[in-house]
Amino acid sequence: MNFINDEIINYANDHSESEPILLKNLYRETNLEVLNPRMISSPLQGRLLSFLSKLINPKNILEIGTYTGYSALCLCEGLKKNGVIHTVDKNEELSKIQKKYFNRSIFKSQIIQHFGNAKNIIPKLNIDFDLIFIDADKENYIKYFDLVVPKLKSGGLLITDNVLWSGKVLSEDNDNETKIIKKYNTLIKNDTRLKSLMLPIRDGLTLSLKN
Repeated sequence: MNFINDEIINYANDHSESEPILLKNLYRETNLEVLNPRMISSPLQGRLLSFLSKLINPKNILEIGTYTGYSALCLCEGLKKNGVIHTVDKNEELSKIQKKYFNRSIFKSQIIQHFGNAKNIIPKLNIDFDLIFIDADKENYIKYFDLVVPKLKSGGLLITDNVLWSGKVLSEDNDNETKIIKKYNTLIKNDTRLKSLMLPIRDGLTLSLKN
């Protein structure tokens, strides 16, 4: 899933902030015990999420797609002392590992978990968010975008994962998910409310700053 040489990735990891031991253990357990472990953020991507959150110093974060909780814990590192992250996932089967590591973290009282269809949950969150991370089912990316951008504060940051979709965005013969990702990438590039930058980190990460 990386588009950059593994040796370069390892060098970058070695010269970046170290991955906290709690996250190192979560990353290892996810790879040993959970199906499709490639869905977890890489350590380097996790440090980037942490870094961006620290720059924003958000009071309210929204994450769509919790998986085992790795990215949520990375984003928590930049929260204000009274800040909160709302993380949404439809797969309650992963709640045990999520809660295990959330409860071991210093952020356990700042994490609010929602289980169910994000399209139904997001409209009920009467909150203005400083930072939003989209990393869930790709077929709904455009619907999520339409729901969350109005809830993103001016100066807030939208982060979207998997925007390169294993390089399939360059293919002419696309499946439905790839078509949606390509349409999403064009939509976000042309939205005048946002200034966006796509980075070829892991499976592609787009940063979008709201005007």
